[in-house]
Amino acid sequence: MRLTAIVPATDDPPHLEHCIAAIRDAEDTPDELIVVREHTVAGPAAARNSGALRATGDVLVFVDADVIPHRDAFGRIRLAFAADPELVAVFGSYDNEVGAAGVVSGFRNLLHHHVHQQSGGEAATFWAGLGAVRREDFDRAGAFDADRYREASIEDIELGLRLSGAGARIRLDPELLGTHLKEWTLGSMVRTDFSRRGVPWVQLIARTGATRSGLNLGWRHRISAASSLVLVLGLVARRPRVAVGAGVGLLTLNAPFYALLLRRRGLVQATAGVALHVLHHLTSVCAVPVGLLAHARERRLSRMRP
Repeated sequence: MRLTAIVPATDDPPHLEHCIAAIRDAEDTPDELIVVREHTVAGPAAARNSGALRATGDVLVFVDADVIPHRDAFGRIRLAFAADPELVAVFGSYDNEVGAAGVVSGFRNLLHHHVHQQSGGEAATFWAGLGAVRREDFDRAGAFDADRYREASIEDIELGLRLSGAGARIRLDPELLGTHLKEWTLGSMVRTDFSRRGVPWVQLIARTGATRSGLNLGWRHRISAASSLVLVLGLVARRPRVAVGAGVGLLTLNAPFYALLLRRRGLVQATAGVALHVLHHLTSVCAVPVGLLAHARERRLSRMRP
C-alpha cells in the first residue's frame, strides 16, 4: 500500500516548513509527499484535488499546512486500512496541545479536540486536516467540490457525506493526532463560524436532506445552542432566573469540555472559554436563517437557468 501525503499551501502558510519536516520525520513516512504551492489554484479544495491528480499512491493522506502530524500518524493510517479492507476513509483529531498563544486559539483548538475525541468510531463525515481516503473511492466520489467551495469551508464534510451516502465506511480515530498551529482571533472565529461553516453547513443540510447528528450536529451541541440563546435573551430581558437556568444547563451539558479548558488553560482562560462557547453557539444560530435564505436563492437561480 502506497501513501501519498498532500499538503495544500497556495496561500504561503507560515507553518508550512514545520508541517513538511514533521511528515518527513514520521516513524513510517508516506511514500510520496506533494505540496501544492501554485498561487493559480483557488482554495484548499482545488489544491487538494490538484495534488490528488499528481499522486501515485493507493491512499491519499490530506494534511493541512498548519498541522504537525504526530510521528505515528502515518503508521496508524497504514494499519487502519490494512486491518480493514472495507474501510474507505479514516481521519483524526487535533491533540490537546495548543500551538498558538492567546485565549481564542486555546479555546478553538481544544474545542475541536474535545468534539473529535468524544466522537470516535464510525462516522458519516470526513476531515481533511489530517485524514486519509482510498484513491479509487476519492476519484469515484468526484473529489472535493472546488467549484462550490473556493475558500476554506466545509468541503471535507461535504465529501464525507457523498462518500458515506454511497455506502463508504469512514472511521474517526481519536488516536490519530496532530498539533494545530493556527492562530485565532475573535474576528476570525466569528467569520469562520458564520460564513465559512455555519451558513454553508445549513445550505448543505437543506440541499441534501442530510439528518446525521455526528460531531457538531449532535444533540448536545443543539441543546447548548438553544441554552446559549435563552441565556442571552434572559440577560437582555432582565430575567435573571431564566438566564441562570440556561447558564446552569449550558455548564452541565458541557462540563467535560470546560474541565478540559480548566486543566489545560487555567481558570481565567477557562472562564473566558465559556463566554466564547456561548458566542460560538449564537453565531451558529444566526447562520441558520441566512443559510436557509441562501439555499432558497440557490434553488431559485438553478430553476431560472436554461
